[in-house]
Parts: sequence; C-alpha cells; structure tokens
Amino acid sequence: GAVLWRRLLRKRWVLGVVFGLSLVYFLTSTFKQEERTVRDRNLLQVQEHEQPIVWKVKFGSGNSSQLSNQCRNSVQGKLLITDELGYICERKDLLVNGCCNVNVPSTKLHSCESCLPNGCCSVYEYCVSCCLQPSKQHLLERFLNRAAIAFQNLFMAVEDRFELCLAKCRTSSQSVQHENTYRDPIAKYCYGEYPPELLPV
Repeated sequence: GAVLWRRLLRKRWVLGVVFGLSLVYFLTSTFKQEERTVRDRNLLQVQEHEQPIVWKVKFGSGNSSQLSNQCRNSVQGKLLITDELGYICERKDLLVNGCCNVNVPSTKLHSCESCLPNGCCSVYEYCVSCCLQPSKQHLLERFLNRAAIAFQNLFMAVEDRFELCLAKCRTSSQSVQHENTYRDPIAKYCYGEYPPELLPV
C-alpha cells in the first residue's frame, strides 16, 4: 500500500490535482474572509450613522436571581456591599444568599449618602445603591441614548439595571483629567449622565 502511494505521488498529474485543490481552498477562504470583513464594516457604518444602538438593558423590577431568593452584589467592598435590590449594608451583615440583611438597622435602601446632586459619589457602594433608585431610570435611559460609540463595547454586554449601575459607577476615563488625576478626587464614582465637574487646580 505504501509503495503504491509513493508511486502515485510521483506522478505529475496527481501533484497538479493536489496543488489545484489547495489553491481553490485558499482562494475560497480568502474570499469568504474578505466578504465577512466588508459585511461587518458595512454593519458598523449603518449602526453608527443610521440606526440607534440597541441596548439590552432591562429596567423591569424583577430579576431572575431574585425569584430564587439569591442576590448578586457588588462583591469587592471591604466594608460595604450593595445588593441588586438596592440595599447597602456592612459586609458582616451580608447573608449567605448574597443579599443584605434588611433586619439590621444600619442596612439602607437606595441610599445616596455620599453622593452629590450631579450623581457623583465618594463611595462606590453608595453610588450603586443610589443609581438603583426607581426614579433614576429615565436618567440612565437618557445616558444610554447619548452614549458615544466608544462606550458601546462596555455597555452592550450589560443586561439589566444592576449591571448597568455597577459598570456606570466604576471609575472610567470620564472620571479623570490628563489621564492621571481625578476630575474630582473625592466624588469619583458617578452614575450621572455627565463626568464630574473639573475642580480648580
């Protein structure tokens, strides 16, 4: 069998067929890749110029995790945690299901304790809790409608108000000036439509 294959591969017409098939495969792959690239570029241009961005954010009051008595929460805080219902509590008062213990007096709902009227807060967890107030829905919708293409990748992955508030309150390029100093070093976590005011140097 091996000898027969070797003899067959020595024949020029067999090598020509193999080369021809390889060339056809290469040209087809290249053409399909180019076609995909052109289609993606056209789709991006249409999204940029003709159609508004379709955001996936859900503003309904019910989240699937709430139905199972589980809560997502802001996770990283050393002292404070905000759950997806908008409660803010001390880390020690977090229940095993991820929700804040609402029976503890220090637990607060939709607290804006460290926040300024412009929607910027000095504590991340208060920013998220305040952002989750039902009255902030129109503000968040307005922000999404005005969000630049630059923010598309960040906010397109967000699926509900809690995830939007987590993402919005994180410091971003909007919170800094000259790429190395905060516009407002105290209130640097913002859920509002606009970046913090520039403080006088």
